[in-house]
Amino acid sequence: MRWALLIGVLAAGPAGAQGTVGEIAPEDNPNGFVETVDPNTIIAPLTGEVITLDGPAAPTPRVRVKAGTGAVLRWLDKVSGDVRDVELAPGEVQTLGRLEVALGECRYPEANVSGDAYAWLDIRTSGREETDFSGWMLASSPALSALDHPRYDVWVIRCTTA
Repeated sequence: MRWALLIGVLAAGPAGAQGTVGEIAPEDNPNGFVETVDPNTIIAPLTGEVITLDGPAAPTPRVRVKAGTGAVLRWLDKVSGDVRDVELAPGEVQTLGRLEVALGECRYPEANVSGDAYAWLDIRTSGREETDFSGWMLASSPALSALDHPRYDVWVIRCTTA
């Protein structure tokens, strides 16, 4: 049930994320993703169904995050079928095929070094000024924030720790 709140905020984007739960009036929510009456009640905009949560929401556990000494990325050339794992240090730029991949930093939760790593990458095609990808890429959900390139795929495998 709490997913409806999360999906509504994510779908609304930065403009729809103003205020807190319980303060969004219908006229302030033109997209109609989720209308809230109070913090424990949500109304589905398409069906009008009223959903009441069972008591207060559980607090989100705090996750301790560390910066890695680098990142391991996997690169795929979709035309030739070549696959290569590459290790980058923060600030390093490496050419992979026609791509120039720069690592900003890699972070990981203390409890799960490999599965939940995420890295800031700037990726551009050699010889072009505009970037093909700039942002955080997640190891556990590579399709969530992915490089959209006709020939190459790049994704984060894990952070390096030493």
